[in-house]
Amino acid sequence: MVEEKSSIPSHVGMILDGNRRWAKNRGIPTLEGHRQGSEVFREVALYAFDNGVQYLSAYVFSAENWARTKEEVSYLMQLIIKAVEKYLKDFHKYGINIRIIGRKDRLNKKVLKAIEKAESVTKNNDKGTLIICLDYSGQQEIIDATKSIINKGIKAQDLDTSIFEQNLYASDIPDIDLLIRTSGEKRLSGYMLWRSAYAELVFSDKLWPDYTVHDFQDALQQYNMRQRRFGG
Repeated sequence: MVEEKSSIPSHVGMILDGNRRWAKNRGIPTLEGHRQGSEVFREVALYAFDNGVQYLSAYVFSAENWARTKEEVSYLMQLIIKAVEKYLKDFHKYGINIRIIGRKDRLNKKVLKAIEKAESVTKNNDKGTLIICLDYSGQQEIIDATKSIINKGIKAQDLDTSIFEQNLYASDIPDIDLLIRTSGEKRLSGYMLWRSAYAELVFSDKLWPDYTVHDFQDALQQYNMRQRRFGG
C-alpha cells in the first residue's frame, strides 16, 4: 500500500508496450502476449484505484495498430470484447466508471456493443474512472477538436485553452499527472498529446506482461520525489 494518499496522482496514463516482444522472447504466439498483458492491466488497475488514483487511462489500441496483420487485429478485437466484459464485472463492483475514447466508426458491431454496454452500466459510478483508448490517436483528437471548434463558429480571437479543452474527446477528463510507459521505449507515440503536456514521465524497461504492482508502486514513488513546475 502507498502511505501518503495526498501525493497520489489524480490521473495516471499508461502506454502498455511490449506484449509482442514478450511473446517472441518466449517463443510463443504473439496473441498470448496480448492475453497476458490484459490480465496484468486488470491487476494494476485495481491496485491503482484501491490506492487513490481517480483516473486511469490506457493506450489499448492505437489508430496505427490497424496496420498489423489481419489475424492479430482480429484477435485483438476479440480480446478487447472479452476484456471489456470482464472489466465491467470487476470494476462495476468497485464503483468504477468505464469510458472509451477514440474513433468508433471503424470498430465492428460486437466491439461497439461491448463498449457501449460497459459505458452505460457504469455511467453513474463515482469511485474512479477507467479510460480505455481504443482506435485512438492524439493527433487525430487535436484535429477533431479543431474541426468541432470551426463547426461551432468560434472565432479565432475568442479561442483559448479552455475552449479547446472543451472540444477534446471526453472533455471532462483532467490532464495526466503521471505517464508510465513500459518496454524501455522513451516516447509518447501520440498518446493524449494535449493532456500530457505537463505530465511527469516514468519509463520502465520491463515488457508490459512482466509489469507488476510493485513496479507501479515504484512509479508512484518516483512521482512523489519530483517537484512539478508546470512549465514555470
